[in-house]
Amino acid sequence: MDRTERFHLIDQMLCNRRVVTRAQFLEALEVSPATFKRDLEYLRDRLAAPIVWDHERRGYCYEQGAGGEQFQLPGLWFNTSEIQALLSMDALLENLQPGVLSNHIEPLRTRIRMLLDDGDHSVDEISRRIRIVPLAAKAYRSENFQGLCQALLSRICVDMTYYSRPTDSSSKRRVSPQRLIYYRDNWYLDAWCHLRGGLRSFSIDAIQALQITSEPAIEIEEAELNRELESGYGIFSGAATHQAVLRFSPQLARWVSRETWHPQQSSDYDAEGYYILRVPYSQDTELVMDILKHGAEVEVLEPSELRERVKQRIAGMQALYAGN
Repeated sequence: MDRTERFHLIDQMLCNRRVVTRAQFLEALEVSPATFKRDLEYLRDRLAAPIVWDHERRGYCYEQGAGGEQFQLPGLWFNTSEIQALLSMDALLENLQPGVLSNHIEPLRTRIRMLLDDGDHSVDEISRRIRIVPLAAKAYRSENFQGLCQALLSRICVDMTYYSRPTDSSSKRRVSPQRLIYYRDNWYLDAWCHLRGGLRSFSIDAIQALQITSEPAIEIEEAELNRELESGYGIFSGAATHQAVLRFSPQLARWVSRETWHPQQSSDYDAEGYYILRVPYSQDTELVMDILKHGAEVEVLEPSELRERVKQRIAGMQALYAGN
């Protein structure tokens, strides 16, 4: 039997018999004394199993917890969110630039890799076979990010020079930081913009200069933040004011019907087997890009303004390749 099966058998014997002798374990597990010793060490050190030797009864048993609770062997594999979280943390720490956490990184990585090693396979095997690949991550100045974190937690305003890609221009802003968001492999700041008099989301990589002030930050209730910045589609959404109705081909529906585009989306199928997806949005920039990536497999049914925007982008693409 493999190691995982031995772990479960050891646990079962300890739970059923309360006290198990060394000879009973060796007979049931069919392993050498050295292998049995390694199994016990792994269970104790990695899975925190309270296996102790009872001198009076001359056998192994589970030590009872302070509240009398019985130890339960944890699952020996991870679900998708757990393996993603552990591998993502390990990858992020591996590439972390030197900073205030430098002295703490290696012990933390060691602990993460020990958690990964608690599964059925070694951490080296997991790292070779499962990869977390971030896409389209933008570079940003670490001093700006550190300054934003300081201002955010200290609840004070910052002055910043912010670059706008659509207009290819920079502007000076005073903002009250509300929260940092990690979205699609990039960092964004939700803040109250004193210049615009409203809530805005700022891409951290577009901050060209940052200065911490002594002015207390304006506090925005979390409910209002969620209403203004999470109700519509995309990171720069604003409060949802429109609903996009998208019609996906039956073939693409096999994939898209399993995706969550927005927490408040609704969907169904029409009589011809097309997948109809309804998504709330305010600004359509990100939505248009996600629609275009599906090409001729999706059609915008409503609203007419969004349909026209997509048509204009397609026309521009056609013009670009018309002479080739």
